Amino acid sequence: MNKIEEIKEYISLLENSSLSVLEIEEEDGTKIHLEKEHPAQQIFNASPIGAYQPAATDAPAPVQPQAPAEQPAAQAENYKTVNAPIVGVFYSASAPGKAPFAPVGKKVSKGSTVCIIEAMKCMNEIQAEDDYEIVEVLVKDGDLVEYGQPLFKVK
Repeated sequence: MNKIEEIKEYISLLENSSLSVLEIEEEDGTKIHLEKEHPAQQIFNASPIGAYQPAATDAPAPVQPQAPAEQPAAQAENYKTVNAPIVGVFYSASAPGKAPFAPVGKKVSKGSTVCIIEAMKCMNEIQAEDDYEIVEVLVKDGDLVEYGQPLFKVK
């Protein structure tokens, strides 16, 4: 495998994991340092000295952050979100093929289980903090979720 293919494989591994940094030192002394850019973070000069610098003709135009699309005020007021309390893998049911804990339209009461988040091979039951109705499930079964990521839209 050539170096470019290896680097592409490392990038793919980083993108498909919960890691934010990947550092690799190979037997020949080559060092590779990869970092994920977080949505709220802008990196201006993250290249180490001696790293590939694109020529002016390769450089993409700077990307301007876009303002989020405004939601109608009535819709924003009626719905809240249930957010992930931990990082892990989201499961909507206790086992594959079982009925989900909180499908769209279900009214859940405080203390009832709404989903499971697996973190470090430990299954954590996430419980409702209040009484509400599930309006929308915002993540798919098996998705990796981050701390604070919205899981459900509720009213």
